[in-house]
Amino acid sequence: MSTVVSRPVRTARAHRGLGFLRLELRRMLRNRRTMLFTLIMPPLFFVIFGLRSDYRTESFGSGNVTGYVMVSMAVYGAMLATTSGGAMVAIERAQGWSRQLRLTPLRPTAYIATKVAVAMVLGLVSVVAVFVVGAALGAQLTATAWVFCFLLAWICSLVFAAFGLFIGYLLPSENVMQLLGPALAGLSFAGGLFIPLHGWFATVSTVFPTYGVATLARMPFGDTAGSSIAAAILNVTVWATVFVTGAAVLFRRDTAR
Repeated sequence: MSTVVSRPVRTARAHRGLGFLRLELRRMLRNRRTMLFTLIMPPLFFVIFGLRSDYRTESFGSGNVTGYVMVSMAVYGAMLATTSGGAMVAIERAQGWSRQLRLTPLRPTAYIATKVAVAMVLGLVSVVAVFVVGAALGAQLTATAWVFCFLLAWICSLVFAAFGLFIGYLLPSENVMQLLGPALAGLSFAGGLFIPLHGWFATVSTVFPTYGVATLARMPFGDTAGSSIAAAILNVTVWATVFVTGAAVLFRRDTAR
């Protein structure tokens, strides 16, 4: 009997969750500032840093240096997009929206999952934009590398969707957006996303969350410049766990007040 009763309940919850997801996606698509930032800034950085004439003819692994820069900028764009998407909860907290949701039948896990899904859609849009521009302007990769660099740049940015949620619950709305840009730029340099690191810098870089994402996204080139794939996987796993756990704890604390 309990099974018969629980199925309609689960179905109703699923419908509510999907309805909330559609609402959030529409809100995101109507936010022109967010969409322009996601679509324009990462490809612009690629054009600025990746189109030197010698980069197109200089090989790197199974592609060229322009392709290497394209993947790096795609990762950076996905980081910016997913972190910004997750950090939007800071604005909702200030407006009291997250507390209102706790009064509805929507479960906290569904709320968090929806925020992550919306952030990942933003990340996907950003990666697509960079790869389209890169393909048109001389980036060279093997067919396999095109596919797997794209997928890894996007999927690994899940770490930063969780990071955005964590920061969004940790800091007040008036501070979070001002800190994200410099923080992500600093993490990108420290984790070896923008430039290859050597010596003790390379050793230290392995502790930053950008290291794992950058290494895995560039792995299909076949040249990881001495980076450890096992260390990169461990890095992504650990930081994803830290940010997801931290966001869940802060969410419960925030909505319990």
